[in-house]
Amino acid sequence: MSDSDRDPDSSTDRDSGLSGRLRDLDRRLGQRRDANRAAVPAEKPRNQNMAMAMRLAADFVAGVLVGAALGLGFDRLFDTSPWGLVVFLLLGFAAGVLNLMRTAGLARSGDGGAGRPEGR
Repeated sequence: MSDSDRDPDSSTDRDSGLSGRLRDLDRRLGQRRDANRAAVPAEKPRNQNMAMAMRLAADFVAGVLVGAALGLGFDRLFDTSPWGLVVFLLLGFAAGVLNLMRTAGLARSGDGGAGRPEGR
């Protein structure tokens, strides 16, 4: 006996039974998902925080190293040792701190806010 020979009322009963079980399963899964979301707090992944820390450190060190390199070059070019190194090392330190503040969002960038959305 094939499916086409069976009573059409039994197939609708079977479909409605399956639909009811499917709705019940969907409801139970929704409750489980809600319970799992409430149990796990939403926080930044540790890797993202570590990446930001490494970027901040690299920005600072780069500013100091560029300042030192410029100071040494200035000293050799004009024979002003050690004043070029001292001045440019301090400028590199200041540039490094400014870059840290910009990256961390504590200071504005040098464009005066141009290109930023209104209200920021």
